[in-house]
Amino acid sequence: MYVRGGSASASFLLRASRFRTSSWSPSTCCVSPAGARLASPSSGCGRSFGFSSFAAPRSSVFFSLPRWTYGVDWRMAAGFRSRISAVAPVIERVQRGFATAAAENPFKEILTSLPKPGGGHFGKFYSLPALNDPRIDKLPYSIRILLESAIRNCDNFQVKKDDVEKIIDWENSSPKQVEIPFKPARVLLQDFTGVPAVVDLACMRDAMDKLGSDSNKINPLVPVDLVIDHSVQVDVARTENAVQANMELEFQRNKERFAFLKWGSDAFRNMLVVPPGSGIVHQVNLEYLGRVVFNTDGILYPDSVVGTDSHTTMIDGLGVAGWGVGGIEAEAAMLGQPMSMVLPGVVGFKLSGKLQNGVTATDLVLTVTQMLRKHGVVGKFVEFYGDGMGELSLADRATIANMSPEYGATMGFFPVDHVTLQYLKLTGRSDDTVAMIEAYLRANKMFVDYNEPQQERFYSSYLELNLSEVEPCISGPKRPHDRVPLKDMKADWQSCLDNKVGFKGFAVPKEAQDKSAKFSFHGQPAELKHGSVVIAAITSCTNTSNPSVMLGAGLVAKKACELGLQVKPWIKTSLAPGSGVVTKYLQQSGLQKYLDQQGFNIVGYGCTTCIGNSGELDESVAAAITENDILASAVLSGNRNFEGRVHPLTRANYLASPPLVVAYALAGTVDIDFEKEPIGTGKDGKSIYFRDIWPSTEEVAEAVQSSVLPDMFKSTYKAITKGNPMWNQLSVPTSTKYTWDPNSTYIHEPPYFKGMTMDPPGAHGVKDAYCLLNFGDSITTDHISPAGSIHKDSPAAKFLMQRGVQPKDFNSYGSRRGNDEVMARGTFANIRLVNKLLNGEVGPKTVHIPSGEKLYVFDAAQKYKEAGHDTIVLAGAEYGSGSSRDWAAKGPMLLGVKAVIAKSFERIHRSNLVGMGIIPLCFKAGEDADSLGLTGHERYSIDLPSNISDIRPGQDVTVTTDSGKSFTCTVRFDTEVELAYFNHGGILPYVIRNLTQQ
Repeated sequence: MYVRGGSASASFLLRASRFRTSSWSPSTCCVSPAGARLASPSSGCGRSFGFSSFAAPRSSVFFSLPRWTYGVDWRMAAGFRSRISAVAPVIERVQRGFATAAAENPFKEILTSLPKPGGGHFGKFYSLPALNDPRIDKLPYSIRILLESAIRNCDNFQVKKDDVEKIIDWENSSPKQVEIPFKPARVLLQDFTGVPAVVDLACMRDAMDKLGSDSNKINPLVPVDLVIDHSVQVDVARTENAVQANMELEFQRNKERFAFLKWGSDAFRNMLVVPPGSGIVHQVNLEYLGRVVFNTDGILYPDSVVGTDSHTTMIDGLGVAGWGVGGIEAEAAMLGQPMSMVLPGVVGFKLSGKLQNGVTATDLVLTVTQMLRKHGVVGKFVEFYGDGMGELSLADRATIANMSPEYGATMGFFPVDHVTLQYLKLTGRSDDTVAMIEAYLRANKMFVDYNEPQQERFYSSYLELNLSEVEPCISGPKRPHDRVPLKDMKADWQSCLDNKVGFKGFAVPKEAQDKSAKFSFHGQPAELKHGSVVIAAITSCTNTSNPSVMLGAGLVAKKACELGLQVKPWIKTSLAPGSGVVTKYLQQSGLQKYLDQQGFNIVGYGCTTCIGNSGELDESVAAAITENDILASAVLSGNRNFEGRVHPLTRANYLASPPLVVAYALAGTVDIDFEKEPIGTGKDGKSIYFRDIWPSTEEVAEAVQSSVLPDMFKSTYKAITKGNPMWNQLSVPTSTKYTWDPNSTYIHEPPYFKGMTMDPPGAHGVKDAYCLLNFGDSITTDHISPAGSIHKDSPAAKFLMQRGVQPKDFNSYGSRRGNDEVMARGTFANIRLVNKLLNGEVGPKTVHIPSGEKLYVFDAAQKYKEAGHDTIVLAGAEYGSGSSRDWAAKGPMLLGVKAVIAKSFERIHRSNLVGMGIIPLCFKAGEDADSLGLTGHERYSIDLPSNISDIRPGQDVTVTTDSGKSFTCTVRFDTEVELAYFNHGGILPYVIRNLTQQ
């Protein structure tokens, strides 16, 4: 990998890292009376490398080391351990050696050498078989990773023998919601979440300085990889120069952000920044960053990772334990804070049979998502097993693992087997490395060999799917788990037109359903109807990491070209690969030219349309939609299709495999029965049907076999270290403290630590708060957090224009996450927000209760704050579902929200609320605001003790209103650690106060 200079021995780093503070990650959803909550596995051995830029190496050794080598940074503050207090761990510097309480691992007798087949040893490892405990053989593989981590890090101090016993006894202890500590090996960031993380680190350095402590104590203590992939937009499409043109615009808009990240890679140790244009974070993680097994100074242990993007779970397809946490939690993990988790239940998902001809991995994942949503897996691990595993490629598994957030699980885990090893070799990992991985996992009973008899494992619950039952499908129009079989799509679309407004309805009157909007597209006659496709995007790591569906899309384009079909020019088509490898195999196969002919030119290497960076539609198309109220659609190979996410003008959004994206682009509408209706007319005047352009499984397999080669991965990731000219030309200061520019609209010093003292503010209730917003079910982080484009009439737009920023330079909210003033104004600014206080009106406004005025949410919040009034939010089920966005918690905190009362929470969002000092409360089962007769016009008081020691995790509290109604809620502080954060006013003040005491 990448090594930063240093002179201390690696053995010192290893010894120190064993006693380093762990990382915590509460991650729960309120789905059961017990309130299941879990967080993240970890390995806790230190890797010390940093990276300042992708310019020329500083020394000859810098890039000469192999992928799995780690340099040692003598400046790294490795000698930390935690001190247990009545409430939570407190960090303490170890000045002279290590305290005797943490000096010896009680499991040292099972530290075992792992021999190499040809002689010698790979290293040593903590052997699970050496425990001679028959319960371990029945544990799910995902739980064995938690067990190994606890054993390896056990010191009867941070991790106790009791914790190890809880995990070994998982079958009995997991239903009891017991809590265990856990340490991730590394942290993964993308730039949208990475910028605010680095902003917070820089701000924390200033706070440390003001408190009279050493600001250089603020440094990541675990390795951090940050991939810049969320900033590229599809401004230019359907041209050969789209990649270069979009990158130039990306740098123009984001030069300040990129320079800030480049500064951070220099100013903070252990931080690697992968520059723009390299790929999508999860695909880069899968193809390159994922280790599977670490070998650090002769100690072998499983790789594990937490990331600030919910789709970090993609790495689970590689047998690496990983999932998403909020940016706030990730920052704490970087700084060595303990990660606390409830031992999760594990759903065993058995796969059998094989996919039918023409069925894709995307069809499979949409089917799995629907099944698991129905089963209920929030807060749980899902572990896949069975004979059908051998029929799934690693890329297919990664596709399923990627969508864990969509089916609600913490992980969708695929244990390592022969398919994993083949993929590691395909992607350029060395034979020696793969041999080490296999030897370690076999020796530690973490490898699945389907050629051998399988010992029965115990799972919390079971599901089964015969792969042959999966049929072609898409999902939509507003949620990923609303799967529609392809054969039923036309009928489903008709019902969506008829149904009342909801997840499966648009309430279009019968007389308006055949409406047509005719217009001129650059001098060419054009027409749009309800269901017309205006965006067709091959996008997202979910699918672009999978050669079978990418080459399948190329084959569809090839057959269409040969038959004389052509995508209409007013449809915005795009192809955004997740890594440069995709481009190489599409070119190798000869299929890229056919995709180009159909308008699917490569537009960039990043997330693009999947996260709303779809760019503007042509003015004539946008006018035709808005002036005629056309229900336009987008079809994309992404993982999320919540309304308002993909593009403000596409109200119907469908998730589909890349080849289906091409097919729907060719058809020009989602209102089609592919079995009975022709897609178009060929060059000979004959009708062309779906079956005429759809490739067989054999055709796709042949293309993959001949076109996807190991050298493609090796050359791509060798070049990734070189960056690109625009990145390398960025000039950044060398100071370790950031110089804030008060005029910057991208990077701004947040107010989290203003007036902070060494004394915690303590626990508090809420008194006579007004309801800022009253929501129903399924309010996502897309609704809460500023995301997508900045509307020209919004408070954020007014703020930017007052500072001389023209609308063309607004950029997206995601790109401005480093500026709290913009983000606070963009909180609850989604144009599709449904707030019950507005009596059916949709949009980013609310009612200011005292005056009765209808205002933008930000403006109403400011009026409350100016008058000294607290506010709360009422919500339904699944509050905060969707992407893990720290601003979905930071924004409400800055607006003055003190509590959220909901039927249930998405796990990451709930913990983020706690991290920002907001009280999460759950209505009792069977109750909600409506059943209790709450309108949101009341004033609310929440009775919490002022002494933190009087509050217990998950206790009941009474909420009273000025209308005389009162009700009982469960307070969703799920652990003692979270209570400590609340006592300090949030996780970041807690960290600072602890670090100042070192």
